Amino acid sequence: MAETVLSSDPDLVDVLRALANPVRLQLLSWLREPERHFSLEGAIADPVEVGVCVSHIQAKVGLAQSTVSAYMAELQRAGLVRATRVGKWTHYKRDEQRIAQLVATLGRTL
Repeated sequence: MAETVLSSDPDLVDVLRALANPVRLQLLSWLREPERHFSLEGAIADPVEVGVCVSHIQAKVGLAQSTVSAYMAELQRAGLVRATRVGKWTHYKRDEQRIAQLVATLGRTL
């Protein structure tokens, strides 16, 4: 069975590993509705179109900036979020198409 899952999507293990951390899972959940979950006062880009600035994510989660950046990088490597630079700031947005593909893959293989 593991062979079938891996052959369907070789990155699936990386995705599941990224989602195994409860904070990363929570971050991904919050990014689904950024206007609802983040205080966007002073935002320099549209959170729906561009994503949420890492500083806003850090303020919400209450962890060190380096920890938040590492968590977001892990989600990005797994293909769950996309990063966009706006000036000196990095903004993160969910990759809804990739997430839908992963949900479909899980539905077929589990």
